[in-house]
Amino acid sequence: MAMQRVVISSTGLFIPPESISNEELVGAFNAYADLENNRYANDIAAGVRQPLTHSSVEFIEKASGIKQRYVMNKSGVLDPQRMRPAFKPRADNELSMMAEIGVAACQDALTAAGKSAVDVDGVICAASNMQRAYPAVGVEIQTALGVRGYAFDMNVACSSATFALELAVNAVRSGTARAILVVNPEITSGHLAWKDRDCHFIFGDVGTAVLVERQDLAPPGAFEILGTRLLSSFSNNIRNNAGFLNRAEDRDPDARDLLFRQEGRKVFKEVCPMAAEHIAGHLAALKLTPAEVRRFWLHQANLAMNQLIARKLLGRDATLLEAPMILDEFANTSSAGSIIAFHRHKADFKPDDVGVICSFGAGYSIGSVVVKKLHA
Repeated sequence: MAMQRVVISSTGLFIPPESISNEELVGAFNAYADLENNRYANDIAAGVRQPLTHSSVEFIEKASGIKQRYVMNKSGVLDPQRMRPAFKPRADNELSMMAEIGVAACQDALTAAGKSAVDVDGVICAASNMQRAYPAVGVEIQTALGVRGYAFDMNVACSSATFALELAVNAVRSGTARAILVVNPEITSGHLAWKDRDCHFIFGDVGTAVLVERQDLAPPGAFEILGTRLLSSFSNNIRNNAGFLNRAEDRDPDARDLLFRQEGRKVFKEVCPMAAEHIAGHLAALKLTPAEVRRFWLHQANLAMNQLIARKLLGRDATLLEAPMILDEFANTSSAGSIIAFHRHKADFKPDDVGVICSFGAGYSIGSVVVKKLHA
């Protein structure tokens, strides 16, 4: 069987109904800090406990470039006595929250390509956390969409989307599927430590989807996938210890290490050169140079990280056209970030223009997808 040419036919985006500005977030965090400092005033005065330090808008924007974030629930996050989302449990016969977001993003992608569920043979649900162990959220999304075929869940943290894209590309290229939907329902507000000043501003919720398809079945003007490349190397510098064994370990469910945590400076120092080297090597294998790339759709974790990676690749500062940013509006949306950047900043591509989708994060994990705009 001849290998198929594979394209990205379309992308889809679901934006949650609520947003939190930095000003709102800082107000809630500082109120929480004051409550805690008052609660432990005696210990603080005795020197056995350190007081919590206030956050600020200036601190957040300088540290990250983030100005706001979308969330599925803001009232719980902004309640100084709660500091986490307030979600209502859903019955087993109701669509789960992750599936609801995923279905919306997939429908947006299908509509953009002029396709329907009957044109798709599989769904890969790839995200940094799943809301349950089983049944797979991907299968729930597949069934809700009406896709006949298969589905599964996978997790490679912030690189989940690009790693899933390689699996989708391989399935389509080999002929085992005509089209695969890669969907990334990221409810990161559920695993963010909103009480931690060093990271309380980092994440936002969102849903993205990518339709990967055979080139001969795709609509005009699709993006051909020239190649995919993955890399992983174990590190504890980004970690979340929440899991099904916690109850057997008699863990406190509110323990700090059961939420997102990172050694930010180590991550910055180690991941940036790894990502730049990864992208340069992938391009070289395809007989391309960074100078021939019109746009880098990079993981949206931190403005300074993306600027440094682009500088290492180009030998100069990149423009926002060359390396667009969406994290000022969305914050870090884990695996969905580079897909949002691609979704929002691809319409101006001309035939034969080349771009790179790249993610990097916990693992460490790095995934890159090199694409070329096809003629209409």
